[in-house]
Amino acid sequence: MITHIDLNSDLGEGYGPWTMGQDDAILSLVTSANIACGGHAGDPETMFRTLQLAKESGVVAGAHPGYDDKPGFGRRIIPMHPDEIGRMVASQIGSLMGVASLAGCNLRYVKPHGALANLAADDADVARAILGAVRAVSADLAILAISGTVLEQLARDAGLRVFSEIFADRAYLPSGRLVPRGRPDALIHDPEVAATRLIGFLASGRMPVVGGEPIALAADSICLHGDSPDALAMARGLRQHLAKAGISLRPFLAA
Repeated sequence: MITHIDLNSDLGEGYGPWTMGQDDAILSLVTSANIACGGHAGDPETMFRTLQLAKESGVVAGAHPGYDDKPGFGRRIIPMHPDEIGRMVASQIGSLMGVASLAGCNLRYVKPHGALANLAADDADVARAILGAVRAVSADLAILAISGTVLEQLARDAGLRVFSEIFADRAYLPSGRLVPRGRPDALIHDPEVAATRLIGFLASGRMPVVGGEPIALAADSICLHGDSPDALAMARGLRQHLAKAGISLRPFLAA
């Protein structure tokens, strides 16, 4: 039985005057924040504000690079050579690191976003390009990878610090991949349903899936999506239900 775990959320996903989600409130509830780096979302001012809020909240900050595709919110695969992906990822991490230095906040890890993360889950060349970019920018950065993926395994093989992630608000396929967002059963909206599933997983190590038997996954962190309309209620509900089950929240890295 896992008795403590990290809770992370994708934040800083606004752009200019347009805001996404309720970052201030979410940061009072999570232990790690995956901050957009100007690719799928974010700009220097949004990065700075989110990093400042994370620091003030005692939340560990990580970079959340994705395809440079704001209209598609980084959820569409953009045809690119792996070397191009590596340079794109390095550029975004470096951008966030520069702003973090102004905010007095340390970046501790990298978590790929959206379609890029899903591609790196199975494509070894893309995964290596991402890992190479992270190592080149800073060997001190850890990797937060979706549990059971090629990215997770290659990060371990490369000797990088890697932490495994499961999702509170997404359904799983028997392959261990997430149910595609276009399907009506992709998202979990009810905090009680999400918490019951997570508590069962933390006790057994096996994740329920759609259309199959539960599968074994590793978990150092739970993700909830900050762009969901249910994000704040989900975060509050998860904290309450996990606490009742004797499971405390603790960041997987120090701030």
